[in-house]
Amino acid sequence: MSKIIFSALFPNFEKDDVFLSLKLIFSFWKWKNGPGIKELELTFQEKFGFNQCFSFNSGRSCLLAILESINIKKGDEVIVQGFTCNAVINPIIAKGGKPVFIDLKDNLNIDEKKIQAAISSKTKAVIVQHTFGWPAEIKEISDICKDNNIYLIEDCAHSLGAKYDNQYVGSFGDISFFSLGKDKIISSVFGGMVIVNNQELKIKEHDFPSNLWTLNQLFYPVLMEYLFLPLFKFRIGRLFYSLMFELNIFSLRSVVKKENQGILPSYFGKRMPNALAILALNQLRKLERFNKRRKEIAQLYFKEFKNSSIKTVFNEYYENKEPVFLKFPILINNPDKVLSDLRKDNIFLNDGWRETVIVPPLTNQDKMGYKKGECLLGEKISKQILSLPTHAKLSNKDIKRIALALKK
Repeated sequence: MSKIIFSALFPNFEKDDVFLSLKLIFSFWKWKNGPGIKELELTFQEKFGFNQCFSFNSGRSCLLAILESINIKKGDEVIVQGFTCNAVINPIIAKGGKPVFIDLKDNLNIDEKKIQAAISSKTKAVIVQHTFGWPAEIKEISDICKDNNIYLIEDCAHSLGAKYDNQYVGSFGDISFFSLGKDKIISSVFGGMVIVNNQELKIKEHDFPSNLWTLNQLFYPVLMEYLFLPLFKFRIGRLFYSLMFELNIFSLRSVVKKENQGILPSYFGKRMPNALAILALNQLRKLERFNKRRKEIAQLYFKEFKNSSIKTVFNEYYENKEPVFLKFPILINNPDKVLSDLRKDNIFLNDGWRETVIVPPLTNQDKMGYKKGECLLGEKISKQILSLPTHAKLSNKDIKRIALALKK
């Protein structure tokens, strides 16, 4: 049997992360409060030169805290791009705000030239997503926000370590956030970080999630390493994983079903527990190695697809950007059939960022406030996109195998 290749399943955790998680399961006194939280926040602050850093138990919790800090209230409009996750839209809706969707450019980021026309007297903020680690035109967007006296929120969930004009993304906005979720640049299973650049904005104190919630996250790396991945080699094992995924046992789902219907679970809007901060610190030490490898893998993909019919979304020449390639998106015809064919070769590439303008695909677009036709390029791309993995567990041989399978 050929090696199983995953796009988004358990991409970051290495043996030391799994052992650390196992150790923390039995160190219950470290779960909730502890020195790891402040150490993570200070390390982030010093490593990237950020002003103030506050840790939360997810990117969604970060965005909720940010919307509170800028006093979003019922009827306020927040401009967002049209190819995004419902994890961005649901916090806006939860705070009574109204998302206003702007179409994309070819590089999957918001079209900055369309922002000005979307600004109204009700516009409170613009959220700029650096999609898959490719920096948006953040300086131009910053000028637009300043000219119109509206807040700039940077969504850096995909882009830890990326730079624009030799400056880290996250340092341009009034306030920014990063995600440390399962399939992000580094991972603490769930987690996030708020960066405050505008000193007039204040982040209020939040409660911790329950110990049971924290324990569920700690079990995730252990179960993936010793149960789910070994069983995945067998058909019955895949059926077992699918059942566990459907039931969301041990937080296997990054986005739960109620979020697809516009409802945020109650465990969001919480602080990062100490145990997950410890996991995040261990991963943060690997950031340069992870991002260096992602860039190497991207270059391999560029080389493989150079003279093929497969269209790469990103440009091989970065100009004033230093992307980190959380994923490597391509555009193809009939991606559903391609995914099905690849699965027969033990290559699993369905990461959920496809089919609809607001992902994952089961998201109720109406509940998100999206009207068909608002983002035509976003709709077109969502039907053609397939994102290839770039994580550190992939070998050059794996990349070659993926590329050959796609070219077939």
